[in-house]
Amino acid sequence: MNNKPVVLVVMDGVGETPETLGNMVMSATTPTLDELKATCPWQIIKAHGAAVGLPSDDDMGNSEVGHNALGCGQVYSQGAKLVNESIESGKIYASETWQELVGQVKANASTLHFIGLLSDGNVHSNISHLIAMLKQAKAEGVKRVRCHILLDGRDVPATSALEYVQQLEDVLTSLNDADFDGCIASGGGRMKVTMDRYQANWAMVEAGWNVHVHGQGRQFASATEAIETYRAETGVIDQDLPAFVIAKDGEPVGKMADGDSVILYNFRGDRAQEISMAFDGDASFDKFDRGVVPNVKYAGMLQYDGDLNIPNKFLVNPPEIKDTLTELLVKAGVNEYACSETQKYGHVTYFWNGNRSEKFSEELETWEEVPSDVRSFDECPWMKATEVTDLVIAALQSGKYGFIRCNFPNGDMVGHTGNCLATEIAVETVDLCLARIKKVVDEVGAILCITADHGNADQMLEKNKKDGIAPRTAHSLNPVPFIVYDPNGRHELKEGTGFGLANVAPTIVDLMGIEPFASWEESMLKK
Repeated sequence: MNNKPVVLVVMDGVGETPETLGNMVMSATTPTLDELKATCPWQIIKAHGAAVGLPSDDDMGNSEVGHNALGCGQVYSQGAKLVNESIESGKIYASETWQELVGQVKANASTLHFIGLLSDGNVHSNISHLIAMLKQAKAEGVKRVRCHILLDGRDVPATSALEYVQQLEDVLTSLNDADFDGCIASGGGRMKVTMDRYQANWAMVEAGWNVHVHGQGRQFASATEAIETYRAETGVIDQDLPAFVIAKDGEPVGKMADGDSVILYNFRGDRAQEISMAFDGDASFDKFDRGVVPNVKYAGMLQYDGDLNIPNKFLVNPPEIKDTLTELLVKAGVNEYACSETQKYGHVTYFWNGNRSEKFSEELETWEEVPSDVRSFDECPWMKATEVTDLVIAALQSGKYGFIRCNFPNGDMVGHTGNCLATEIAVETVDLCLARIKKVVDEVGAILCITADHGNADQMLEKNKKDGIAPRTAHSLNPVPFIVYDPNGRHELKEGTGFGLANVAPTIVDLMGIEPFASWEESMLKK
C-alpha cells in the first residue's frame, strides 16, 4: 500500500465546457486550476444521466447521486429511474405503505394530499410521478385529492411554473367527475417554503407547514392567479415566490384533517427530510410550533435517511449501496477525514457512505462540519471556503489521515442564485483555496485529486425560445474535470470518453495501492 495521503477536493457545481455563454468557470480568474490543467494528467468525466444511475443522458446530475457514485465506485439506479421502475412495474402501488394510506382515506371518506416540487427537472421530483399516482388513486376509489405544489425555477427554466401548473390543472380536469374531486390547494417557491435542507432554516419548513397543513396564508382563487400576482408584485423568479393558499368563499380548499393521508412525492432526500420530521414528529418536536397537529398518515416517495428512519413510511425502497470506498479503506485500516460546510456536509458523509448516517468506523473516520450562513449565498459567495480549507490543511499537517475529502459548495450554491458576478467570485474563491491546499500537499508529499459532482457555474445563461438570453439556475449537463496532482510521482490517465464519477473511487485506491472491490468500475490510471 502506498503511504502517500490522498486528498480529494470536490468543487461542487464546477463543470467543464468550451461554451462561453454564461460560463462563469471560464470567465473567472483561476490561476491554480489553469496551472494544474497545463501540467497534470486530467480529463473530463461524466456526471449526469446514465453515468450516475439516472434514466437518460437528458437528466442532469445532482449532488446526491454524484456523491453516491463518487463514494461507491459503482452505478446504481437512482432518483427518477428508481421511482420510474417502481411505477412501471406497479410495485409502488402494491407496497404496504400505498395500500395503508389509500385504505385510510377510502375508509374515512377523507382526503389524500400530495406535496412536492412541481416540475420535470428529475432532480428532486418529476410531475409525471404525481400524475401517475393521481390516476391510480382515482382508479382505486379515492374520492378527494389535494395537491400542494412547490415551484421550481431552479432545475428547470427560472420562470416556467405556469407551464407545470397548467399541465397539472389539465390532468385534474380530466379526472374530476361526480366521484372524484381533485385540485391544487397551496404552494410557494422552493426556496421560500418547505424545502430547507440540513436544518439550516426551519422557518422555511414552518412556512410550508402552515400553508399546506393549516391553510394559513394569503389567499387566491387559483395557483395561476397567485403566481401572476406575486410576479407582478415582487419580480422574483419561481423558486423565490412567496407562499399561497387556494381558497373558495374565504375558506382554504385543502386544509389537512384527522384521517387524511399525505404523500411527499419528492424522491431526493436532502430537502425532503425536515418536512418529513415535522409530520412524523411526536409531542417532543421543537423545531417550530406546529399548532394543532392533525392525525394523518404520512409517507415519502423514498426513505430519505435510512439510519434515522426519515420518514417512517415510504413508497419506494432506496438503492442498497454496498462496497463503498469507505468500507474498503476501513478494511485496510486507513484513517479518513471528511469535511464541508453545512450545505454539503451530508454529501461528503451520508451520501458518500452509501446513504448511511452512521460511520463504518468511529475509530477510523473523522467528520467535521462548518456551519453555513443563513443568507442568500450571492451576498457572500466565498461562503465558508476558507474555514473548510483550514480544516483540510490541519488534517494534512497532522499526518494522521491516509484519505482526506472535502466539498466546496460555492460553484453550486451561488450558481443556483442566478447571480453571474457572484458565481464568478465563488469559482475564484475555490481556486484560491486550491492554491493553499496544493502548497501543503507539496510540503507533506501527498497526492491531490480534484473533481466536481456536476456542473452549474459553467452554464448560468441560456438562449430562450425567443432567441433571447435568459438566466439559468439549474445544474448543467456538462461533464466535470478530474485532475491528479502528484508532485513526487508520475501518472497517466487512460484515454476515452466513457469514464464517469464512479471511476473516481477506483482511481483513488489505485493511487493508494489498494485492491478495489470486484464490483467497482475501472480505474482511470494507466498501468
